[in-house]
Amino acid sequence: MTPGNSAAAHDRTPEPTAPPDLTVRSLGPARIDSPLSGMLDAWRTTEHYVNEHDRVLLDDTLSTAVARRVPVAELPGLEPCGPRRKIFFDPSKTRAGIVTCGGLCPGLNDVIRGLVRSLVHHYGVRRVVGFRNGYQGFIASYAHDVVELTPGRVSDITSEGGTVLGTSRGHQDPEEIVDCLERLNINVLFVVGGDGSMRGAMAIADEAARRELRISVVGIPKTIDNDIPYIDQSFGFQTAFARAAEAIRAVNTEANSTPYGVGLVKLMGRHSGFIAAYAALANHDADVVLIPEVDFELDALLAYVHRRMRENGHVVVVVAEGAGQHLLESSVETGASGPATDASGNARLGDIGPFLRTRIDRHLRADDIVPSIRYIDPSYAIRSVPANAYDKAYCLRLAHNAVHAAMAGRTAMVVGRLRRRFVHIPMALAVSRRNQVDPHGDLWMSVLEATGQPMRLGGPGLTPADPR
Repeated sequence: MTPGNSAAAHDRTPEPTAPPDLTVRSLGPARIDSPLSGMLDAWRTTEHYVNEHDRVLLDDTLSTAVARRVPVAELPGLEPCGPRRKIFFDPSKTRAGIVTCGGLCPGLNDVIRGLVRSLVHHYGVRRVVGFRNGYQGFIASYAHDVVELTPGRVSDITSEGGTVLGTSRGHQDPEEIVDCLERLNINVLFVVGGDGSMRGAMAIADEAARRELRISVVGIPKTIDNDIPYIDQSFGFQTAFARAAEAIRAVNTEANSTPYGVGLVKLMGRHSGFIAAYAALANHDADVVLIPEVDFELDALLAYVHRRMRENGHVVVVVAEGAGQHLLESSVETGASGPATDASGNARLGDIGPFLRTRIDRHLRADDIVPSIRYIDPSYAIRSVPANAYDKAYCLRLAHNAVHAAMAGRTAMVVGRLRRRFVHIPMALAVSRRNQVDPHGDLWMSVLEATGQPMRLGGPGLTPADPR
């Protein structure tokens, strides 16, 4: 290809793609004056606030408007969060339910507390109940009791990690769940969980609609891996990577204090390496970071570890749990046992941490280096801690906006923050794909700059070093 042809190809306007469906379902017209309508009367749209009639652009880059050849005003926009002047549900007759599903994550109790206090204090809802142990709490055969949630009962729960309601994984029959909601006269259900939980919530909303029941189902997306699309960040993520950074610092101290020290930290991240990436950026102690989005070859990794050991006398490796799964072929090496998937249908991963520990040890000893390896897997300790100050504030704002949306009659949607704006996102959109670290993006480039690791450690996957 000649240089002229290359430039022409570079300047070609990309073909427009159809925007996703951003419509948020509603149970019907909102006709009831909101208890919060008075405080809204003096508010005006500013750079810090958008009202219910404004829209938040899904993509705010100019190239999007050029590619689609439409005026900026007609670009797809998301409905903003916030209180409405008119609401759908009469608070005096509304009963709300809360359920937490899936794995633990910092901030779950903060969300529960925020939901209860907003429902009771802001809107005057008289009964809020919690369902125990995830979706099992709706199913009669499990015989879990229902928890009465009052502001007094939840006032002190944020100092503890985990969830006071308990949690579980796995699918439950949406018809049985809606049967339970009918028996208890629940009008509003808040589901706090990840993508599997949101798919379950969609099924609940669909079943309620099929029966022509006016039940609002609103999600607060939870994933410690930060892999939910169309939101800037999931709650608990900042707490998680801050704690992960402490683990990296600890193994670095150990590795730096012993002859031929190796620090190896395995962090959360089944399919997305955000925690490993941000934790490594937080303290610059890692020599190499391995994430699921960027393939690597074992021989190339071992050669790099060997080189760093010869240069510095110690080395620190950070690996996300989903990285390097192509290297793990036998259950003997991976430690895998039991069924191929967990209760949520997720593939069970091989244990990359012990695998790398064994291979690094073997490789260095072959060159007459006797390493002192310190291996840490702090995953469960991180999941169970209370949220830090940032995440506590974020959880509270998510809870408030979830309550506003539900009382206004929105359903089959989640609340999230996109480019500093809290927005309503259809559940179908929130589970349509997985948010991942872009191997060609600025985050991964920052990791490469911070660690000094090669742009490519072998492997067939695309990395920033590949020619395009």
